[in-house]
Amino acid sequence: MVIHKIPNNPTLSGQVRLIENITYAAVDGQPLKLEILAPWTQRYPREYTTEPRPLIVFVQGSSWRLPTLGEKIPQLVQFVNDGYIVATVQHRNSLDGHPFPAFLQDVKTAIRFLRANAKKYAIDPKRVAIWGTSSGANAAMLVGLTGDDSRYKTADYTEQSDAVSAVVSCFAPMDVEETFKNSENVLGNDLLKFCLFGPDKKKWPAVMREMSPLYQVEDGKQYPPFQLFHGDADKVVPYHQMEEMAQKLESVGASVEAYCVTGANHERDFWSQTIYDDVKSFLDRILNS
Repeated sequence: MVIHKIPNNPTLSGQVRLIENITYAAVDGQPLKLEILAPWTQRYPREYTTEPRPLIVFVQGSSWRLPTLGEKIPQLVQFVNDGYIVATVQHRNSLDGHPFPAFLQDVKTAIRFLRANAKKYAIDPKRVAIWGTSSGANAAMLVGLTGDDSRYKTADYTEQSDAVSAVVSCFAPMDVEETFKNSENVLGNDLLKFCLFGPDKKKWPAVMREMSPLYQVEDGKQYPPFQLFHGDADKVVPYHQMEEMAQKLESVGASVEAYCVTGANHERDFWSQTIYDDVKSFLDRILNS
């Protein structure tokens, strides 16, 4: 019998740990959860020193319902192997009676929680990026545009900032009113509008405008760099919204990179390794320079 020998891995190179079921806040008794991807060394702080790493806060698209925490974890592992900490964040479900700005408040609270626990999770609190898809990208854009805005601050971790150093957006609704008009015949669309914008239809235009990143860009304000991706065959969120958002950001002097994913519909055939590589290159330039 031949016994094959394999060398050990004393540095735990390439090993990624998933830290599940972390409660970052509770609202009306409802726990809000996140999960963290970190190097395996972070599990053994007495034996290994994990230097603070830049953080990516990821928000999965959910049509402003309850996000699935684990959907992108298989793809996000590569960012941990490339030197990042990744946190996937849940927010309240609008269908459960939590209209705007609940989802935005929750994501900002999660960022402050992560900064408050930076040492525990080997996070560099000065290097934080946010990345979202679809409604999660809408949240990411609003986070980038409203850093430390008192309108969206909750009582949790008030000593911490919810501002970010970089924003990555994939097929975000930039104009919420147009996005809903584009999907008028989608089953459940009317119910979602009442849950998300509130019961008073007279207030809907103002709420939709406040939810729309396109209308939250202000001249003379400092913004983090943005990286925008959108498929030009998107049947849910019109592609031109990304182009208009990029132009709006450029008009106020913000740094923006815009990418058209040719032939791509919403989510489905959008993803490729090229996109992940472009995101990593962008974040490396911003967070590791």
